[in-house]
Amino acid sequence: MSPSRKRSSEMPLPSKGPKRLLAGVRILVGRARQQASSLSAGLQALGAEVIEIPLIEIRKPRSYKALDNALGRLSTYDWLILTSVNGVEALVKRIEYLALTKEHFKHLHIAAIGPSTREHIERLGLKVSVVPARYIAESVVESLQGKIEGKQVLLVRARIARDVIPRQLKRMGAHVDTVVAYETVAPASSGARLRSVMADRSQRPHVVTFTSSSTVRNFLALLGPAASSGIGRKLLGDKTLLHGALCASIGPITSATLAECGLAADIEAKDYTVDGLIRAIQAKAGQFCP
Repeated sequence: MSPSRKRSSEMPLPSKGPKRLLAGVRILVGRARQQASSLSAGLQALGAEVIEIPLIEIRKPRSYKALDNALGRLSTYDWLILTSVNGVEALVKRIEYLALTKEHFKHLHIAAIGPSTREHIERLGLKVSVVPARYIAESVVESLQGKIEGKQVLLVRARIARDVIPRQLKRMGAHVDTVVAYETVAPASSGARLRSVMADRSQRPHVVTFTSSSTVRNFLALLGPAASSGIGRKLLGDKTLLHGALCASIGPITSATLAECGLAADIEAKDYTVDGLIRAIQAKAGQFCP
């Protein structure tokens, strides 16, 4: 191996100043292709070598019937809850298809998880009433305490999602309709490249980012049967599947999923956003040294 090739495969010392603290560090970004840019750009600005391999693909639901029916009777709802940018974008498409206007939403109180979701909602000219302090389902429930008893609530979300919000809101006395706006799947086209990158020492990431529970499960599924067989049972912290790469989690729910799959969150964002994840990786740069 030539000296230049050897240097490229080794972990660099983060000694190029704060703006280039991640210089030479390879980081796998597994967000859906249409959402990867903000995380990739932030890491690249710090000098990181970003490897983009989508671990999630956003697809239309099998049917829009339930969502369209709910939108057709918006006047019966008091609250609208949107838990992701994907949900907002799917909602926009159905609003356009059904020829609805912001006037149809004017009476609603709207709750959004996170600043990005709020921003996308406000682009529609709608007012967001509640953004929880922490960008997780449990915090949404806490923020609605005392506000939704006896109210009609429309929850728009992915096909597969945690049931914390509808279950807890019903216990608080709300009438909740949960409708599917989109679904997430593991993109089969990413499997071969992911396996190739993880097996090649010169390409293997030093850090793998996980921005949702789905990215954790899909990462293991795309690695193949040997990896996915560990999902749902403890692997005693065995990280051989990662070949020494560190796991960077966007928040505690994603970290819990890593733990369920036998992996540890070496890095966890304190602020459960893309910017928070970037800051957390930057703060742990010293761990990347061999």
